[in-house]
Amino acid sequence: MKILREFKAFAVKGNVVDLAVAVVIGAAFGKIVSALVSGLLMPVVGLFQGETGGDWRTWKLPSEGKIQFGVGEILGATVDFVIVAFVIFLVVVKLMAFINRKDAKKEAAPPTTKECPQCLEQIAIKARKCKFCTSDQASAT
Repeated sequence: MKILREFKAFAVKGNVVDLAVAVVIGAAFGKIVSALVSGLLMPVVGLFQGETGGDWRTWKLPSEGKIQFGVGEILGATVDFVIVAFVIFLVVVKLMAFINRKDAKKEAAPPTTKECPQCLEQIAIKARKCKFCTSDQASAT
């Protein structure tokens, strides 16, 4: 049953659990966006359609013969995608860049100590003599 142990070790890793949570939250967020688009945005689009009476889901392009191209559902799905992609861009890309920028500023602080070349102890960067071996630091740097 080695394969079951390996699968268990894989399934409970932090990355896999994080991914599962992200998928569930993403699906729930997608449903919220779909409801927002179909309940608020598409009725406004439907007002400009005229002949369908505001029911954008039944919007079809006029064509010759029996073939009709339904664009209402495609339009709704496209708007859903754009909204979800934009929010993910704002949250993931922009927020992570902001967090990384803050971390980079913290890391960019100049060093406050240096290593004495004689005894290899850490001393203040402005020190002129090592407090451990008393070697002259002005000529060492």
